Amino acid sequence: MIKNQYKCVSKFILALIISLISNELLAQKQGVSPKSNSTFWNNVQFGGGIGLGFGNGYTDISLAPSAIYNFNEYVALGLGAQYTYVKQRGFYTSNLYGGSIIALFNPIREIQISAELEELRVNVNLDGSYGDLQDYWNTGLFFGLGYRNGNVTIGARYNVLQDDSKNVYSQAFMPFVRVYF
Repeated sequence: MIKNQYKCVSKFILALIISLISNELLAQKQGVSPKSNSTFWNNVQFGGGIGLGFGNGYTDISLAPSAIYNFNEYVALGLGAQYTYVKQRGFYTSNLYGGSIIALFNPIREIQISAELEELRVNVNLDGSYGDLQDYWNTGLFFGLGYRNGNVTIGARYNVLQDDSKNVYSQAFMPFVRVYF
């Protein structure tokens, strides 16, 4: 059943990407000079996140760079990468790495709607009598809504593919802060 959901989600994301790109291509002016191709980089924004968490025998380090291309003032599409290292002394050590595709829609300047497909490889080494090694892929499809002010968006997202039995996130609903420069 999960495999069928994954296929449906993949088809949806592919259709979304194709429709966004084809819409942009059809909207181009005729007779554009080659010099105007340099405007591509004017529509690209870079951002991402850095996370550090330390506690009593606990370490959490995350790095998640991303980039988006703004097709116009309403629609953007982008790619992201992620690496996370987590260690709880005496219990486990984990490495998570992967990527994501994100689509952003701004119906008005202050509101941002997002859809993000994330694929992470999860490696967990359980210490002692807790078990051995867990090694699996984790797929998340997040739909989000946020308030945007300039380059910063604050909001919440929901993972519609949340599986509590085997998921890297403890819950489907989570807040976010998104920054692009």
